[in-house]
Amino acid sequence: MDKAKKEHNITIDLANESDIPAIVELVKELALFEKEPQAVIISPEIYLDDWQKGFFHLFVARMNDEIIGMALYYNAYSSWRGRMLYLDDLIVTEKHRGIGAGALLLDRIMEEGIRLNARVVKWQVLDWNTAAIDFYEKRGATIERNWWNVKILT
Repeated sequence: MDKAKKEHNITIDLANESDIPAIVELVKELALFEKEPQAVIISPEIYLDDWQKGFFHLFVARMNDEIIGMALYYNAYSSWRGRMLYLDDLIVTEKHRGIGAGALLLDRIMEEGIRLNARVVKWQVLDWNTAAIDFYEKRGATIERNWWNVKILT
């Protein structure tokens, strides 16, 4: 058994409907950390509807029945590599960082990528978030520093 899981009683499970409000709060906490709290315009109702329709999937990290983190992912496709799993957000509450919940969530995402026969698991990290960059690089991730994000809001 993983040391973090054993010492802190952390479990990683698929989310259920009753988890959606806590997940939205985690997203708001992340937006605040990323200095963009005004960017969160989604409601728990939209989250629930989109999740029920299969637009995305969620794993949650629980400690003593409290949700302390989550990983939101969806299937994608790379024209260069084929099947891909895209990790949109991996969040652990600030007060629970450093106890292994993030590592357990990332491990579960990687297991899911393997289960789905994805050739790559991909996500983004802010260039100033050195703690996250260090965490990902220690786990074997490659940070692509020569690609830029592009988006158009509709």
